[in-house]
Amino acid sequence: MDRLGPRCPLPGCLRPSVLIGFLILTASFLSYPMFRTLSLRLHSAVTGSYVSGTYSIVFVNCPNEQIARDIARYFWNGEIEEATEILLLIKTKTSKVHVLSSYIRLVHPFEIPEVFSLPMDQGDVHYFKWLEEGVEED
Repeated sequence: MDRLGPRCPLPGCLRPSVLIGFLILTASFLSYPMFRTLSLRLHSAVTGSYVSGTYSIVFVNCPNEQIARDIARYFWNGEIEEATEILLLIKTKTSKVHVLSSYIRLVHPFEIPEVFSLPMDQGDVHYFKWLEEGVEED
């Protein structure tokens, strides 16, 4: 009597080990974002450092100033705050952001000034050349 053993009874049938491997791979792929988020939060909590991609800036189109004011009310120190602010854009090298942020904390009147950077991924080559020439290295 011939023993079939681990062979599949039907032609083209996947072996159980291949099927289990495929399921593990699929589960890993689907749960990756959750594990990545948890590991980034753990890293941030342990090291006290900011992990890129944790926060986002949101740009909102508003039909008029009143709608923008209504949306812009925010909670600060236990109260709803509505203030006029001016947005200052500073273009610099990414390597200079830490030094710039430290300087702003020294001279800014807010307890916690809103300072963050967004990388410039694309743009005019001539502008980037001009920026490179205008920002000195230490």
